[in-house]
Amino acid sequence: MEKPKLWTKDFISISLSNFFVFFTFYILLVTLPSYAIDDLHSSASEAGLMSTIFLLSAIISRPIAGQWMERAGHKKMLLIAVMLFAGASIFYFFPRTITGFLFIRLLHGVGFGMATTAIGTIVADIIPASRRGEGMGYFVLSTNMAMVLGPFAGLMAIQKWGPHMLFTLAIIVAMGSLITGLSVKVKRHQPIQVEVRSSFSFRSLIEPSAVPISTVGSFLAIVYSSLLSFVSIYAAQIHLASVSSIFFVVYAVVLLISRPFTGKWIDQYGPNVITYPCILLFAIGMFILSQAGGAVMFLVSAGLIGLGWGTLFPTFQTIAIQDAEPRKRGIATATFLSIYDTGIALGSLIVGIIAAKMDYSSLYFLCSFYVLIGLVLFYFLYTRKRKAPAKQREQLSIEK
Repeated sequence: MEKPKLWTKDFISISLSNFFVFFTFYILLVTLPSYAIDDLHSSASEAGLMSTIFLLSAIISRPIAGQWMERAGHKKMLLIAVMLFAGASIFYFFPRTITGFLFIRLLHGVGFGMATTAIGTIVADIIPASRRGEGMGYFVLSTNMAMVLGPFAGLMAIQKWGPHMLFTLAIIVAMGSLITGLSVKVKRHQPIQVEVRSSFSFRSLIEPSAVPISTVGSFLAIVYSSLLSFVSIYAAQIHLASVSSIFFVVYAVVLLISRPFTGKWIDQYGPNVITYPCILLFAIGMFILSQAGGAVMFLVSAGLIGLGWGTLFPTFQTIAIQDAEPRKRGIATATFLSIYDTGIALGSLIVGIIAAKMDYSSLYFLCSFYVLIGLVLFYFLYTRKRKAPAKQREQLSIEK
């Protein structure tokens, strides 16, 4: 039997739109704090708010966007979201105070939250159900590539040509998300009819079926945030600053090589076959990172973390989408991403506090054991819950 086609025009377009959204995000993430200090003469704490306000507004806007999407339609929400995201990028030229800049970050974060929710929901509809694990793996690879290329492009732009070129680049890339988003054809969905008085109930904003796996993802995302925030500083401390920029390149290359296999295994054998080994690989990678004394060990850890965590993230997102009713995929996507980003935001805060009291080698050593707790969490929040219905069905078949 011939497999349904995965690499359609719509799948490529929505993946490119996702790439451009995250490319813009990473271009600005690594450059705006230094811009705030050097050009706006803000304090370090005020500069840190650049990322905090952006992520908080994204987290808050996602559940609302998920609900609106199921009411207004997926394509309409996609267009509104990418237009807001691209439009907000234009305003970076104007503020001359940190307060004005933080307002733009707030607005941009709302657009980012809405856009990522709409894109994540639509791609789940585009991918054939029998190839969802494989398809989501390739889709998330567009985020990983943006994570590698975005900081490089942003730093080059601001260091060589200044902030005006940085903001121009952000606008051009954000417009790319709008152009590719416009070309996507979206399946028609019947809007959900609900009473007005229940519009803003907690249940309407959160998809309960997505909460357990989202909690596992958020729990492990705390460790991932420690890599985003401190791995370059740690590399400098152990005299590997020259290879620190290659860490996420190796991470992405390993993902690119492994993706054709891991995605198919999820579809063929189920999430358990992938998740338990990948949590172990993530833990081993963190342990090797904590003991790295040279470039080889440092980059080997990057590859293992890429294979481990890089595979876990799309696996968890696939589970969150599959466990929800088709008409609630938008809310499920919003629930997953909001809880995940909460883990990233909390992780940056918690790990920062811990890092002030110990060296980074010890921090990453502790993180490797923390990741192993994820095995227990995944078992109780996912595997055991799936075993119970299976046993019930088996018992019923025996009785019959």
